[in-house]
Amino acid sequence: MTRTSPLHDEHVALGAALTDFAGWQMPLRYGSDVAEHTAVRSAAGLFDLSHMGELEVTGPGAGDALDRALVGNLSGLATGRARYTMICQEDGGVLDDLVVYRLAEERYLVVANASNVEVVRTALTERFAGRTDVRLDDRSLATALVAVQGPAAEAIVVGLVADQDQAAAVRALRYYASVPATVVGVDALVARTGYTGEDGFELFVAAADAPAVWRAAAQAGQPLGLVPAGLSARDSLRLEAGMPLYGNELDTTTTPHDAGLGRVVKLDKVDDEGAPLPFVGRAALEARAHAVPARTLVGLVGLGRRAARHGYDVVTPGGAVVGTVTSGAPSPTLGHPVAMAYVTPEVSAPGTELAVDVRGRHEPVRVSTLPFYRRER
Repeated sequence: MTRTSPLHDEHVALGAALTDFAGWQMPLRYGSDVAEHTAVRSAAGLFDLSHMGELEVTGPGAGDALDRALVGNLSGLATGRARYTMICQEDGGVLDDLVVYRLAEERYLVVANASNVEVVRTALTERFAGRTDVRLDDRSLATALVAVQGPAAEAIVVGLVADQDQAAAVRALRYYASVPATVVGVDALVARTGYTGEDGFELFVAAADAPAVWRAAAQAGQPLGLVPAGLSARDSLRLEAGMPLYGNELDTTTTPHDAGLGRVVKLDKVDDEGAPLPFVGRAALEARAHAVPARTLVGLVGLGRRAARHGYDVVTPGGAVVGTVTSGAPSPTLGHPVAMAYVTPEVSAPGTELAVDVRGRHEPVRVSTLPFYRRER
């Protein structure tokens, strides 16, 4: 059964083109993909991310349990901060990439991709089995997530907070940090996080409160150039920012190291005795960290007009297949096609001239570092 967001009626009223995504009916676009993308880069975009999963982990053993379940060091996370991490299989394959917020000494919020909520919940349940010092609660269906992303995001979100002390706290938030606040009269967790490459905020609220927050943000942001933005713009924004998408750059056949994200694997985690902390996937990931990679994730800058797409072959000028495109699209910001691809190490150096097989035609590309776009700070 396809689920609908608590903001479904808002999307219908705005004339959104809806699409099925990970079992949810979500807005693909409200008008123009490019206009929504450009608004986020120049002003602000308003996103409904209520399809994401929210899993709360509480108890005196919460930090230790997460350290043993995930590849990151979550017990070392300061209260009020967030961390990008992953949950892996024993063989090092990625089950999902996550953002974990530490809300209190013994309280964490694990945010999972919509398509993997059940997978993550099941894995954490199994990994916490037998522990009486940790509790897992799935808050996904009771929680809505509204995001305001773009250069004007701070002004818009701060303007929704009536209490001046809370408004100052929201304004002062560092990247990957969160603070509880009352937003247009409802309780919210306000986080300075996002998936677009821009400054921005994500507001976790009760599902019933989501329409009030959405309408207030839309009204407050309209004079500043904010527009509602759908999944299509979100995908092109994250691609320009070089951010991986589960199912494209990441899956169970991929390790964090394959994706150039080996830094999230904390092999220096230790237990109370100072011994290496066993976490799921540790042995495989430690071996992978010291191995010669079979493939490397790179950026590809298109030198022609046609954009590469997921699954297309990457080939040498002589036609030999040396990789596969994981994501690709025209870049509205840069004005040319961009893509990410796994290629063999010998052709992964920036500047290497390759091509992508676009339905039988070899479109020239050049290997590039990631990200393609980095905002000015």
